[in-house]
Amino acid sequence: MFGEELKYAREAAGYTQGDVGKLLHCDRTVISRTESGKRKPTVEEVGELDRLYGSGDLLKRLYGRVDWDASLEYPDWFWRYVDLEAVASAVRTYQEGLMAGLLQCRQYAYALISDGDAAGDADEVEELIKVRLGRQSRFLSPGGPLLVVILDESAIRKVIGGPGVMRAQMEHLLRVAQLPNIVIHVAPFSSRQASINTTMVLLELPDGQNVVYSESIDRGDLIEDSARVTRHHHRFDRLRGECLSESDSLRLFADAMEGFRDDEQRARRGRVAEEQLQRRQRRQLHRGGPWIPPQRRSRA
Repeated sequence: MFGEELKYAREAAGYTQGDVGKLLHCDRTVISRTESGKRKPTVEEVGELDRLYGSGDLLKRLYGRVDWDASLEYPDWFWRYVDLEAVASAVRTYQEGLMAGLLQCRQYAYALISDGDAAGDADEVEELIKVRLGRQSRFLSPGGPLLVVILDESAIRKVIGGPGVMRAQMEHLLRVAQLPNIVIHVAPFSSRQASINTTMVLLELPDGQNVVYSESIDRGDLIEDSARVTRHHHRFDRLRGECLSESDSLRLFADAMEGFRDDEQRARRGRVAEEQLQRRQRRQLHRGGPWIPPQRRSRA
């Protein structure tokens, strides 16, 4: 109900969700999720919307009447992280085994998501891909926030979706690495500090606060305690010190891209050979069986 009132007030004021996102310095998806009832805004945000829409204190009064606890019976920890990521002024992340979500190309994201829990549900797969790629937009735009990514070497060696998908992913990494706000390092297998055995994201928020997000098998955790946050920052910095340089990391991506291209061509030749063999076998069956050469008659 509250989300619908926000949408009504926005449209009455003549704004799109994108307009409001720009004015409030956040991603459009933050506004969309707030209006759809999937995100609880802060009271300060609601006050900003009241001023922006010229609605007096109507939205703020409605906000005070909502039973927010009813929607928090099953808290969605991941969406809380996404909301923070959408306003972060800098993101530093370590990813093991897989490409970081903010750097995945569409083909890679599709291969990963369609093979996961959403497998078999095309609409859910497409929605999850849209959300993932939507999170990337502010980082891949001119003047985007700082994004520092450390990829464990296993994320490059592990083939997701086949060599064609991996080639496209390497091309994507080489392309986005040219943006001035994006820094990508590879932590080689030989790194002594590669003891961070989980995804870890360090978020720097506009107010100067730092938050750490980490994932386990079935949930994520947001850490706000300053002592713990500082400790994880030190772990990240030590690991970054043992990583390949930016230029060496890009060379590794380029070499991997060529390797995946060769694998893709070999796989394509193998498929063509298999198809030709199957066609020959079908032709033989249509002719009534294998061809048997006629016996020569004796002239004796």
